[in-house]
Amino acid sequence: MRVTGSVMFIVQFLFIVQLLSMGAMEMSGPFWPLHLANMTSSELLSIAGTGVYIAPMLGIMLTSTFWGRIGDRTGNKTMMLRALAGLSLTQLGLAFANDIWLVLLLRFIQGTCAGYIAPAQAYGIAMVPPSQRTRLFAWLQVSTNAGSLAGAVAGGAILDLLSFFWINLSASIICALCALLVAFILPDDAPLKKVTGAIAVPGENHESHTGRGGVVSGLLLILGLLLMSRMVTQTPFSLYVTRLLDAHNWLTGLAYGLQATGVIVSATLWARWFESHSMKGTLNRMLGVIAGCFLLTLLLASVRETGMFIGLYFLWGILLGATTPVLTALISRMSGEGRQSYILGLIQSVSQFASIIGIALGGVVLLWPGLPALFISVAVMYLITFVVTWKVGHSSTESSKSIRYG
Repeated sequence: MRVTGSVMFIVQFLFIVQLLSMGAMEMSGPFWPLHLANMTSSELLSIAGTGVYIAPMLGIMLTSTFWGRIGDRTGNKTMMLRALAGLSLTQLGLAFANDIWLVLLLRFIQGTCAGYIAPAQAYGIAMVPPSQRTRLFAWLQVSTNAGSLAGAVAGGAILDLLSFFWINLSASIICALCALLVAFILPDDAPLKKVTGAIAVPGENHESHTGRGGVVSGLLLILGLLLMSRMVTQTPFSLYVTRLLDAHNWLTGLAYGLQATGVIVSATLWARWFESHSMKGTLNRMLGVIAGCFLLTLLLASVRETGMFIGLYFLWGILLGATTPVLTALISRMSGEGRQSYILGLIQSVSQFASIIGIALGGVVLLWPGLPALFISVAVMYLITFVVTWKVGHSSTESSKSIRYG
């Protein structure tokens, strides 16, 4: 990124804090069902095992836009501190929680009072040129995925050597340290003056702003559909690999991790490829990415050889690296500078809602039409997304004449 040394330091600092905080939260992520199995009966385990993941997502979905509005008024550093403090305190509470319903309540509270990613993004975009937002979002997406991988490995090591208590306590300490680092190292940011559009264009009238708002809604829909398509496999994935491919558990973990690795290695490269294009050009390129995801999931549905499946899953991750960061940057670009915290909070809410729906659809697929149709169902989702993206791109022709990536 072609930015000054001080700005580069801030971006790198945000990368490290997001990696540490995401890693801290993901230390417990894969192991909640094992922990809950010691608290509840087998009849309640399936409900609790789903609830422990959905509860924080629901909390984030319900509160992200509220915190975004507060961030636009108070500055985003304050919101980052609020989120990290919330993560630290709730993880501390979870370390001592021995009742399943208390765990679910704390996980919901964790979602409502946390939500670190959106204010970190809003803080970052105030530091870089608008033309380089795509790379910033890609950089932070890499940090998120790298933290998730490292956290899962660290959590497994802690669980083997100690107990689940130490996973949550360690996460609480890491988040508290991150909050202290943000408080004492990052400069304060002032709320930006609210403007009505992303770029002031002479002669632009109310109808153009209304049209832009409609395009933003379409972009949010595309983002949500892409996340839903991705999350359909979340619940049935391990069953699919072990039962249909007859693979060992470590191969299941490898395939799962390689998708995140694909995002890590490709996100910044995709950002460079997308960032110099108009909105119309960006959506045209996104159509190619979605078509690639459609074809890959059709291939995944037909493959029954483990090595080939793992390779295709990695390629799917590479394509996914072009989706969320690029669309997030495009939506940010279409929105007013004084409402970035709000719009990024809205993106976070839409993302969480779409993820919940995707997970639920995965559960439905397990019941009907069944595991063999898992990736066929994902391919159908991508086909729907392709059509919606084409329609949004077609309707945004006029808007893209005045809004570019630099």
